[in-house]
Amino acid sequence: MKNLLFALAMLSAPLFQAQNMVLTSFATGFTSPVEIVNAKDSRLFVVQQNGIIKILRQDGSVNSANFLNISTKILFGGERGLLGLAFHPDYATNGFFYVFYNNTAGNITVARYTVSSNPDVANASTEKILLSIPKPFDNHNGGSMHFAPDGYLWISTGDGGSGGDPNNNAQNKNSLLGKMLRIDVNSAGTYNIPAGNPFVGTDGADEIWSYGIRNAWKFSFDLTAGNVMLADVGQGVYEEINRMPITQAGINYGWRCYEGNTAYNTTGCAAVSTMTFPVAVYDHAGGKCSITGGYVYHGSLYPALFGKYIFADYCSRQIGVMSPEGSISWSTAFAGNNFATFGEDFNKELYVAAINNGTIYKVSTTTLAADANDKNNFKIVPNPASDRILVQGPTSDDYSVEILNAEGRLVLNTKNKPDGSVDVSALSAGIYFVTIKYNSVKAYTQKLIIK
Repeated sequence: MKNLLFALAMLSAPLFQAQNMVLTSFATGFTSPVEIVNAKDSRLFVVQQNGIIKILRQDGSVNSANFLNISTKILFGGERGLLGLAFHPDYATNGFFYVFYNNTAGNITVARYTVSSNPDVANASTEKILLSIPKPFDNHNGGSMHFAPDGYLWISTGDGGSGGDPNNNAQNKNSLLGKMLRIDVNSAGTYNIPAGNPFVGTDGADEIWSYGIRNAWKFSFDLTAGNVMLADVGQGVYEEINRMPITQAGINYGWRCYEGNTAYNTTGCAAVSTMTFPVAVYDHAGGKCSITGGYVYHGSLYPALFGKYIFADYCSRQIGVMSPEGSISWSTAFAGNNFATFGEDFNKELYVAAINNGTIYKVSTTTLAADANDKNNFKIVPNPASDRILVQGPTSDDYSVEILNAEGRLVLNTKNKPDGSVDVSALSAGIYFVTIKYNSVKAYTQKLIIK
């Protein structure tokens, strides 16, 4: 079955047109940016691999003072350094945030810090170390962290490095390497183990939520669909994108037994039926080499991207777009940019960072934006709606109406009616996007709320 999925993905890819992605320079001057995070306000926090976190303002300016500088605590170079940042769900009241770094011995370290009385500067003396995980090699650290809706902190770790996972860490449930960890940081002690972690009281480390990961770079939550999106860097042939429900515990993503959907080293491996395979893979054709995971787009400016997973390839310098069905299309290459991370602002709009030139870009597309007005002056009323909507303004009867749900799936496709009305009574309450095609060409897109 896994090979069939791979074949379908490869055959379908050429059928999708290249994405017209646009990158607009937003800020420059960063040193090896590897993470972009918001704290539920207008600021962006840019994590530099050298141990410094900078604050990027909504107008593109960068604070002169560092938010945090722990450069003396870290080992910076290659794949090591300060790699991850996550703000506590109650950050506005408790001031807690969490960082992931390699300490001076190279060990993976997860630590908590507290903001100072100045909201733009952290208190560097408040470090509380939660995890310290020894590593046998310098590469494959992982480093992505996010809080799930239940308030637990998820942490991705790499398999420990070298090539081919020689210590079999990813499949070893007693090792914290090559895993997705899930811990409860709301503890008077170091941390608690959440109820529901799959290996509590059985063979396996209590902190593990899922395993079989080579080097997830990176993962994110699609809270609208309730999924975790995990981009795992391949060994030498295939890059993979995994999509699984946030609530599903104990997943084995397959590494080192499988690279993508293909057997790699199955010696001593469990049955293939016990493993979960990626929703999409791609090979290294065209200079591709390493996936940089991103986000499922849930902003409001570019409805053509809504519900689609936006990611990149580090070497080919292309932005990838994966549809909800798992088909991938690619932008043209952005010369001179090695993309290391994506980030969302508080409006769910996307940014991407090039690690080699220290530039943060806004991500957009040339397709019509949600608030654009076209020459035909289309309008959809009422909005919000419950039973019917009315399309106003077309100068011809030759138009059709498409409605996509929050995941980007087509839920309604109808030709025009004489009175311009569209029956939406069968749609559940939520956010949708209505696209009008005029003379078979997309002319207008608008966000629609069904109440």
